[in-house]
Amino acid sequence: MFIRVDKDKCTGCESCITSCPYDSIVIKDGKAEINELCQMCRACLSVCPEGAITEIEEESDKKDKGQGAGVWIFAEQRDGKIAGVSFELLGAGRRIADELGTELSAVLFGSSESNANELIKWGADKVYFCPDERLYVFNDEPYSGLLADLINRYRPEIVLSGATPIGRSFIPRVAARLKTGLTADCTSLGIDPETKNLLQVRPAFGGNIMATILCPHTRPQMATVRPRVMKAGVYDESRKGEILKIDADSFKSRTKVIETVKEVSGVAINLQEANIIVSGGRGAGGQKGFEVLFELADALGASLGASRAAVDEGWIPYRHQVGQTGKTVSPKIYIACGISGAVQHLVGMQSSDIIIAINKNPEAPIFNVATYGIVGDLFEILPMLTRKIKEAKGL
Repeated sequence: MFIRVDKDKCTGCESCITSCPYDSIVIKDGKAEINELCQMCRACLSVCPEGAITEIEEESDKKDKGQGAGVWIFAEQRDGKIAGVSFELLGAGRRIADELGTELSAVLFGSSESNANELIKWGADKVYFCPDERLYVFNDEPYSGLLADLINRYRPEIVLSGATPIGRSFIPRVAARLKTGLTADCTSLGIDPETKNLLQVRPAFGGNIMATILCPHTRPQMATVRPRVMKAGVYDESRKGEILKIDADSFKSRTKVIETVKEVSGVAINLQEANIIVSGGRGAGGQKGFEVLFELADALGASLGASRAAVDEGWIPYRHQVGQTGKTVSPKIYIACGISGAVQHLVGMQSSDIIIAINKNPEAPIFNVATYGIVGDLFEILPMLTRKIKEAKGL
């Protein structure tokens, strides 16, 4: 796909020059010319009074855009257990597949057939299952090679994966092999009602804007999705589907994983898997304020979170940050202490089952999404709450 100027029609009126935000149109020998700075924004197409500027579709564009059908999700497994993000992808994939009138498939490597059956019960119509024990432990090279081969063979239209360390590591390799686009770290997905292209929404410019990205000319359309931003699919014990076993004997790998060492930490910071999170913001006032929050989190058996403001102030490390530029979480209970409720933070936690907000400002935006709100000083409320919880537990 490219933009062309018909030199016979062009009069050199320069109307197109002011329309181009990338300075990609110049006048040469009295005629407009498109240079290599063109970003295909198409702003110039409608401003030319002579109709001299047109969009040219190449044969490769027509071929790629027309290929493929079906929605695929990559079902990540760790130590033989399917990751929670896989069920969330099945929920999003089911909605997209139904809207497109196509089937939903899952791809599972190095796991058990019982896990493949679980994926069907969570919404997959078909599972491409490779039980090879060499794939039990994640390795970039064989994972990317095998998934790329499967995509080339079966031609899905859309491929989704979790934006986890595993997904972030090998999905870009797959997209590069297939010479297609990839949108990373999406927080929302949809379908354009006119073009049926996948609408891939993700934060950009440090979380200050939400960008909607499309891949209109190549297939498959690929995206990685943040864990905990979407609800899991509906589990149906009686659901039936098809399991296709994939032979991996032909794949070769130059590397082998010898050992995987898990990090051990004395502080609960696995926010994306936490059932209860106690988070602090600028209203905590400093590190002493977070000591009060930690006491409450410890009494509840909760993880400790924070807003970007608290992290930027240096009161708590980045790994605790919740929001667009941190972790997206969906616990059963989220306790927001001294957090005003900026949109960047709300996007990261508003899908929590129960939100409890504690803030001195009754007009704080956090109260608009809170299930329960307490207007007051967190330094008075939290110690009382901690004490009551310890009394109830007999501590």
